[in-house]
Amino acid sequence: MQLLRFIDFIVQGDERGQLVALEGMHNIPFVIKRVYYIFGVSSGISRGFHAHRRLKQVVVAVSGRCRILLDDGRERVDAWLDSPDRGLVVGDMVWREMHDFSDGCVLMILASEYYDEGDYIRDYDAFRGLCDA
Repeated sequence: MQLLRFIDFIVQGDERGQLVALEGMHNIPFVIKRVYYIFGVSSGISRGFHAHRRLKQVVVAVSGRCRILLDDGRERVDAWLDSPDRGLVVGDMVWREMHDFSDGCVLMILASEYYDEGDYIRDYDAFRGLCDA
């Protein structure tokens, strides 16, 4: 599995502004069942610190920037999300942490599944144990 996988979205626009269309099973690699966004994160606060058993996501910084750490149990990589026309694909069984939010950062997340607390792995040691199994 390639841990860092970006999608560059087609930007359409003219002198009136820009538009990016996101479509499940077209430029998003799954059927979109849930969309949410994170905003208003105070300086020095980090988010995430979990993995999902089945859920897949595409994360887009629609405004501002933040750093995301991804860990599949074998490799840990950092990436900056800082462009509304680029999404980061986060697969299932990938630990994620979000750090260094800029003022005004808005992260939009498109998810392959509806919210299910049972899908979360919130303990890093438990996550590593599942990766090694």
